[in-house]
Order: sequence, then C-alpha cells, then structure tokens
Amino acid sequence: MSGAEQGRAALASGAVIETSGSTGVPKRVVLSAAALRASAEATAARIGVGQWVLALPTDYVAGLQVLVRSALAGTEPVTLAGSFTAQAFVAATAVASERNRRLLTSLVPAQVATLLDDPDGARALAAFDAVLVGGQALPDAVRVRAAELGARIVRTYGSSETSGGCVYDGVPLDGVRVRAVDGELQLAGPMLADGYLGDDVLTARTFVEDHAGTRWYRTGDLGEIESGVVRVTGRADNVIISGGVNVSLDRVERVVRGIPGLQQSVVVPIAHARWGEASAIVAPVTAPVVDELLAVARIAVAEQIGAPARPSVLIPVAEIPVLASGKPDRAALTALARAATT
Repeated sequence: MSGAEQGRAALASGAVIETSGSTGVPKRVVLSAAALRASAEATAARIGVGQWVLALPTDYVAGLQVLVRSALAGTEPVTLAGSFTAQAFVAATAVASERNRRLLTSLVPAQVATLLDDPDGARALAAFDAVLVGGQALPDAVRVRAAELGARIVRTYGSSETSGGCVYDGVPLDGVRVRAVDGELQLAGPMLADGYLGDDVLTARTFVEDHAGTRWYRTGDLGEIESGVVRVTGRADNVIISGGVNVSLDRVERVVRGIPGLQQSVVVPIAHARWGEASAIVAPVTAPVVDELLAVARIAVAEQIGAPARPSVLIPVAEIPVLASGKPDRAALTALARAATT
C-alpha cells in the first residue's frame, strides 16, 4: 500500500496510535477520521500544501499525519530508503525536489541535529519551505544553528491525543482552543482523540468537559498563555523535591542543553542520601570531559534557576537511547542513572 493509500485509509476509518511511553506504560489512543482530517486541514491552512518527505515512522502520529496531509493534497509522499540518516534524507529531498512543489517535512529535534552536523544534510534542510519539529522541545542551540543555515523551522506542540501538533510556534491552529487551569495546559478542538482504547477510567480523567459542554484534553504540561501565545514550561509530573525545594527537571534540562557539548543531554531523577532526590545528566560525552562539563552545568543551573536545582552527577554514554518516535527513552535513562548512582 502506498503512502497516499495509507493516508486515505486513515481518513476513511481513523487510526489507533500507541504513545511513545517515554516515561511510562504506552497507551493506545483512538483517533477518528474526522479528527485526523481536522488536524491535517488546519496544518494546510497554516503552512500551505506541497510535497511531503516522510522521515518518521508511520505508527507515530507525526508520521501518520504526513500520510494524511499527502492524501488530502492528492500527492504521494517521498519516503526515506531505510532508517534515518543524513544521506537518506538528502536523497529523498532530491527526489521530492524533482516534483516541482513546495517542500514540507516533519522531524524530531534529534534528526534536525543530525542534519545540521552534515553539510549536505544542512543544505537539504534549508531547501524546505517548512520543517515541522515536534515530539519534544527543540533546544535553543539547535534552533539557532538551523536558523543561521536558512532552515525554516516551525516548532509544533501537541500529542497523539490531539492528532499531532496543534500549536505552531506558540500560536494555536485554526479551531484549537488553549487554556491554563492551575498551571496545566488544556486543549480543545475538533482534532481531539476519542480516548484510550480499553481504558475508560484514564479517558474520563484525561478528557474533561466544562460547564458549556466543551471537551478538553488535560496535557499534563505546565505552561502559560500571554497575548494568545502558548509557552510550555515543563511537565507537571517531571518535578523532584530536593532538600524540600521543588525542582522542575525540564527547566534544568533546558539550561543544560544550552551548554556546548551537552546539547543532546537528558536530565533524569535519582535518589540522594542527603537531599532525598537530585538530578543526573546523561549525555553522549567522553569520560575526560565529565568533571569540567558538570562544573559548568552546575554553575549555569545555579545562576538561572537556583542552587537546589544543580545536577549532582554527569553520566557519560556512547549514545542516547531513543524510542521509535525519536524521543529519548527516559525510562531507560532513569534506570541507567539510578543503577550508576547506587
């Protein structure tokens, strides 16, 4: 079945997407055909239509949406040959360019970083009219590098429960409503999922109705809305208590990723004999630079967040394990860090 045919099938019958499970047990999200269509149409209204290059797995909502958007546009997406590499992306971009349409693609931050590190990959990235980047926050250092090389990055926010990204560069797509309730971001709109397959309790807890009958998705993300622009500050459940002080590990990770040499790092919780809980940096670095980079990170975090938020240890790894979605496998990294510090 071709990519466009798969997209048309999803538009006819909907889909069930298994979430990445980066921090817990995966869930199966039920997406109706109407929700998928609403999301794809809202994306087209924001960035236009064109020739899509498929660089993500199609069992991941961002990959599925490339198929759905292509089906709605009456085009066939260009698919990478084999797994993602800079060379495979360059080759797919060359094929897509021959079709004389606007070039569009959807990537995760790790893929963007891979392309920026390859001269041919960086040139290919800059050829696209829009590069949707989601799945996790795009590190500022990567965003700046991409902009300097001419890449047209569109940062997306959303999830499987919203049929993919529904807020682009902080601005909700047409038909999307956003509110903050006790600091938690909640989303409403025609692209919301029906719920979780076989889990009515979780569905009822996650999708709630207000007094007007509007159905809202509780994202579990902390954030704020100012002048219509959404800013995500972290996960509500990614907080530790260190020495009696609440510390957002998402904030710590953003600071750490701004340090040269630590752009691909992940910050996870560990137990601490004195403070109860602390944080560990896991990064693809070599042993000789660990002490120096940890010292720099502790100073930066103390200055920008506060001394209680300083990470306790830096654990070097050959590479960061990732899930099929391209997100870091935080459950595996947390287990690794805890094993290394006990």
